[in-house]
Amino acid sequence: MGLLVMIAGLVLSLGVHLAATRREFRARLISSYGEGPYKIGFSLISAVGVALTLWGFLDYRATGWIDVWHPPRVMKHIAEALILPSIILVVASYIRGRIYAKLKHPMLAGIKLWATAHLLSNGDLGSMILFGSILAWAVIDRISLKHRTDPSGLQIPVGGVRNDVIAVVVGTVVYFALGVLFHPHVVGVPVFGA
Repeated sequence: MGLLVMIAGLVLSLGVHLAATRREFRARLISSYGEGPYKIGFSLISAVGVALTLWGFLDYRATGWIDVWHPPRVMKHIAEALILPSIILVVASYIRGRIYAKLKHPMLAGIKLWATAHLLSNGDLGSMILFGSILAWAVIDRISLKHRTDPSGLQIPVGGVRNDVIAVVVGTVVYFALGVLFHPHVVGVPVFGA
């Protein structure tokens, strides 16, 4: 049951994000309903999808685990090493400096790195579906960005190296907070020292 709920959540959350990459379709929705209602609808559908995905995945982990392969122990350590830069890249998409200027879309790079790390360290079917879907969405979204002619959303000023230092510090704090507080207590999998 959990796996089906997770898949339904992924269809909603990733589906609404993929629909937004279809710029003509997005423009028609905004034209028909207005920008405010479009954003509210987008946010609500996405939030419901994320909630279903999380609930379904946690239920699947607790009641319906399906092993496909058993990753070598070293993959867990590789994943831990990849997650830190992935979080820093996501933070750098909001605290924009040279990292942002160089990568243009550090959030998508961070999400791809995060999803890849989780695919390397998890060999169960649910994880493969979850993280593989997120990775596929990030790749598709990045490709669509290369072909867009309309301006993207929020315009955030780009700073210099100072912003990069802040992004690294904030990203590192978030990394340890997620590893110590979120992952072991919400997901049920310890990150450090296990």
